[in-house]
Amino acid sequence: MIGRLYEVVIDCPDPKALADFYQQLTGLDELFAEDDWVTLGRGGEVRVAFQRAEDYQPPRWPDPAYPQHMHLDIFVPDLDEASATVEALGARRLAGGGRDFTVFADPAGHPFCLCRDDPSAP
Repeated sequence: MIGRLYEVVIDCPDPKALADFYQQLTGLDELFAEDDWVTLGRGGEVRVAFQRAEDYQPPRWPDPAYPQHMHLDIFVPDLDEASATVEALGARRLAGGGRDFTVFADPAGHPFCLCRDDPSAP
């Protein structure tokens, strides 16, 4: 092992707003907040941080001219219920997906997937 993943940092135009979205989605705690940086996490788990990026240009799914900068897979027990909930929080459904996952964009345009926690379930 060369290192340990400490946190995932996501560029965005409004760190507080995007952190609020992901806090509601994942239940992570706010560990640190300033105008230009917000960190979420829990215990020894990997942290997710959001930093302000001036002139931010979001990715366009699945346009290779504007590729995704990263994406998160979020395991959920009920894919339909979770999909409705994230849409109510401001997520936008994107093209793609399958029986066990659905692709969304967060409010700043980053793609993420909701994945069925038990792929063998209907």
